[in-house]
Amino acid sequence: MKNILKFSFVFLLILSACQQAKKENKETSSADHIAQKAEFTSFGDKISQENFLTSKEMLAKFETLNVGDTVNVKFTSTIKEVCVKKGCWMKLPLADETETMVRFKDYGFFMPLDSQNKAVIVEGKAFVKITPVEELQHYAEDAGKSAAEIAKITAPKKEFAFEANGVLLAAK
Repeated sequence: MKNILKFSFVFLLILSACQQAKKENKETSSADHIAQKAEFTSFGDKISQENFLTSKEMLAKFETLNVGDTVNVKFTSTIKEVCVKKGCWMKLPLADETETMVRFKDYGFFMPLDSQNKAVIVEGKAFVKITPVEELQHYAEDAGKSAAEIAKITAPKKEFAFEANGVLLAAK
């Protein structure tokens, strides 16, 4: 009887460890997985596809910043939205309800207009800023929003912003 109890206890420990490992693997986003194995097209400065933060880790870093603070960093995400006029900005999700607006250093390069839903690795400066109403309306217009949607933008917004000096865009 003691052997059965010992065996059952060891079996439950092993099962529990396996379940924990599975859970941790599922928490790695698809963008993070793609970024580790994908072929990339480079935009802007040449950057490597190594040593990047996940979007969750980037969110944690953003949350420690105050308005005006900056930090040099590299992270991965999936493009949620891209400027439909020129590709001059993109929005990258950090969590379900949180995203960062990415612009490109010195307006020096643009993303393909069809790059939505593709994985990217971006390197540059992360910062927190207050975006004025006029700028928010301009971005809404660039995104193809209706006049009614643009008119609803009436207050400035605290945003997590990013100025990329280099971007790697996954081929698939």
